[in-house]
Amino acid sequence: MKKILFQLSLAAIFVLAALGSAVAQSGFLAQTWVYDPGHTGVSVSQWQPGSGLPDAGNSNHGLYLTKFASTTTLAAAGASIKGVNGIKLSTLGFDVRNDGWCGAGAPRYNVTLVGGDSFYFFFGCAYGVHTPILGYPNWTRVRFTNADAFAANGGTWPGFGNAQIAAIDLVFDEGTDVGPGFTFVDNLTINATLIGKPGNAK
Repeated sequence: MKKILFQLSLAAIFVLAALGSAVAQSGFLAQTWVYDPGHTGVSVSQWQPGSGLPDAGNSNHGLYLTKFASTTTLAAAGASIKGVNGIKLSTLGFDVRNDGWCGAGAPRYNVTLVGGDSFYFFFGCAYGVHTPILGYPNWTRVRFTNADAFAANGGTWPGFGNAQIAAIDLVFDEGTDVGPGFTFVDNLTINATLIGKPGNAK
């Protein structure tokens, strides 16, 4: 419970610092950021070539997220999905590399519904439907269901296909006290769009 409360308070005070971006044909944009008010240097959020699944241009980018400190350290890494305001969300997920961390609280999506912060939900990596990716044994595909929505402020998840979105963030804020302190994710999935590299994801 203490960890959940910490994650809630951390998410509530994020000041997003853009370090890069990934663009999908839909117009969605995954804008990377690091939250590190103490300048600890423990968190990184960046697309790294050669660390992900195949993508256009054969650069095979993966999104590298770190927190090389305890979970209670006030730091996090992630990406804000731009262009989602007002959409109806039908599909949510990502691919995660098996050598990194996939916990109940990180990496996770923070999903805010139209209506304000009282409609705020977590989707943690350990939940969802996990399936192997054919031909890529080091990766797992995660797709979230209605049962995976954790209501941060006691609201009711309206269900995929009905949820009208105000904001979506991918967040990594669990540290070395619970795991290796890093993860690689790829193919951030918003409805029919996969965001898997910086630049135009054709």
